[in-house]
Amino acid sequence: MGKYLDILKRAEETGAYDINDINDKRPPFSRLGRFGRTLSALESRCPEHVPVERWQQAVADGRTFLARWGDQAHALGWTARDLFGLHQPPARPHPSYSRLSRYDETGLIWLLCGREVVALTEATAAIQNPTGAITIYRRHNKPALGPVGDSLDAADQAKASSGIASQAGAPYD
Repeated sequence: MGKYLDILKRAEETGAYDINDINDKRPPFSRLGRFGRTLSALESRCPEHVPVERWQQAVADGRTFLARWGDQAHALGWTARDLFGLHQPPARPHPSYSRLSRYDETGLIWLLCGREVVALTEATAAIQNPTGAITIYRRHNKPALGPVGDSLDAADQAKASSGIASQAGAPYD
């Protein structure tokens, strides 16, 4: 059986799949559009370094999402990686490693956790939380360590543009 990310890559590039990559005994997911084959591959087994409960929830969330939003996601240019992507694990991951720990490389479906998408654009998905609040998932420019621009380089640039002098290396009075 092929690796999960290899399946996603082939689905993205060709729209096709290798029959050895998925359990072919299941009914086709043509009603779920272009992403149905990717969902079928995900259903066939839990990706390495993903908790089984999260995998099962992602499969359920993937079915729900594709039934409602699959055609629109495709029309808006969303890819299989945008929806189902996961971080490429390191060669020798630490025992506590989780592929879901890298938000910047995690697809929308993995982050739904039973919540519903209520709006979809070319760049974002609006997710309804149980409290009624809306969470915006950004397809591009997903920060790995905080909000976009939240870095030391950005802070230094902000200081420089505001005229604040840096105190680093300044002699003491």
